[in-house]
Amino acid sequence: MRALTGIALSVDLECGQNICHEGDLCSHLALVTRGSARVFKLAESGREITLYRVEPGECCILTASCMLSGRTFPASATVESDLNAILIPGSQVIRWMSDFETWRRFLWDLLAGRLGDVISLVEEVAFRRMDQRLGEYLASYALNQGPVLQTTHQQIAAELGTSREVVSRMLKDFEQRRLLRLSRGRIELGNPEALRNIGAQCD
Repeated sequence: MRALTGIALSVDLECGQNICHEGDLCSHLALVTRGSARVFKLAESGREITLYRVEPGECCILTASCMLSGRTFPASATVESDLNAILIPGSQVIRWMSDFETWRRFLWDLLAGRLGDVISLVEEVAFRRMDQRLGEYLASYALNQGPVLQTTHQQIAAELGTSREVVSRMLKDFEQRRLLRLSRGRIELGNPEALRNIGAQCD
């Protein structure tokens, strides 16, 4: 933390605020101390897919990569929950890669984790049907967050990289199969194991 004295800036960003857009230059690296950010890819059609999230104690590895390579940001990022971050100038990020082994290890470990996340995402998109991916997404939420998911069909579509219409149709089908219950902005989730096994009988 002593290395941050005099060079870093603390910022607070509100939920929903845009952080950066595809093609932006990266001048500072944000080290998140509170809240979270979502990094996603936006297609010309308007469809989104979430690449990963940046949680407290982490920074956006794509931003660091852009600083080290001189390239522009290849995705978009937005604040998902009210966020505080420490902004580190890009020149300092590059200098620390040479000067501090701990910093190098931190970024390489983060890169390895994110690369694994993105490979898993590619496998999901390429090799699993959307009903299975949606069932897995809902089951994971039920197990980790609880049986009630307060979100919109559009937000789920953005997570999975599909359209709102596809999500709405599948959720209605799940409801008819008594796997969940739908209401406005709210989904009451049923048995996580049943959700996770959706579509297994069709494999």
